[in-house]
Amino acid sequence: MKEARFYEKLDDKKVRCHLCPHECMIADGRRGMCRVRENQEGTLYSIIYEQLTSQGVDPIEKKPLYHFHPGSHAYSIGTIGCNLTCDFCQNWEISQGNVPTYHVPSQEIVALARRYRCRSIAYTYNEPSIWYEFVYDTAVLARKEGICNVLVTNGYIQEEPLRELLDVVDALNIDVKAFTDQFYKELCHGSLEPVLKAVEIAKNHAWVELTTLLIPGKNDGEEEIRQLVDWVASVGTETPLHFSRYFPHHHLRVPSTPVETLERARSIALEKLRYVYIGNVWGHEGDNTYCYNCGQPVIVRRGFSASPEGLQDTKCENCGAEIDLIW
Repeated sequence: MKEARFYEKLDDKKVRCHLCPHECMIADGRRGMCRVRENQEGTLYSIIYEQLTSQGVDPIEKKPLYHFHPGSHAYSIGTIGCNLTCDFCQNWEISQGNVPTYHVPSQEIVALARRYRCRSIAYTYNEPSIWYEFVYDTAVLARKEGICNVLVTNGYIQEEPLRELLDVVDALNIDVKAFTDQFYKELCHGSLEPVLKAVEIAKNHAWVELTTLLIPGKNDGEEEIRQLVDWVASVGTETPLHFSRYFPHHHLRVPSTPVETLERARSIALEKLRYVYIGNVWGHEGDNTYCYNCGQPVIVRRGFSASPEGLQDTKCENCGAEIDLIW
């Protein structure tokens, strides 16, 4: 346990947390919406500091990050809790459930990443921003050892803590769960605008890729997809966008996303974006990276493995176009 950052003390031993847009006012003995920041006698604590539920070596493609050290591995860690409560959460057991945790200090995480020759540490599985103090401290140590830091996040974080965290973060995959505030309010119990702002800020400091889980009848309409794509293009046409297939999970039981829906969304997005992917569809050609200029495959993916088959350094072997990659 460690005293939290980004909060203020109020009267009657109450506190207000300023980490995320919920701005929870928390009475003594209570926790915020994330369930992991607790007011004890007027002081706010992170009760998950150095507490993990999961750790292991993953391909970086699993995050998914397709343009950040392709083919490398990330030492991936996660804990419990989240500041959104999505009805369709794919990891609800740890984000919204009660899973036992175990103690692992930052130094050990960095040592394990080095032992397994991981290019990066990924803060993932649940929402890393609510694990702020531990993520930041671990990221500082990792940087000193030449290890990159990767966030897989919902982007629901206030500007001040985000900017400070970006000083030690190299890449992010940010979920843009939909492009309507109604979706965020009804299915996630949050709001859209803070996520868009977080993406725009992060783009100026780190490598960013975006993921949208397409859910039939909820966020897969053509007009909404076009609005999403227009916004991503305004942030940067080189920003990779992953359309991921939904499967029924947690509270939401609508049927899984037809592959044709993902293909249609990808086709729309490719009108304005350089790199658009289809996720959760094993072996689909939309999982590969193609040259935006000539259409030549430059990175071929089989499962979570990545093979650069059409690249000369970071250029397309066929036409010489510079592919947006960080090696």
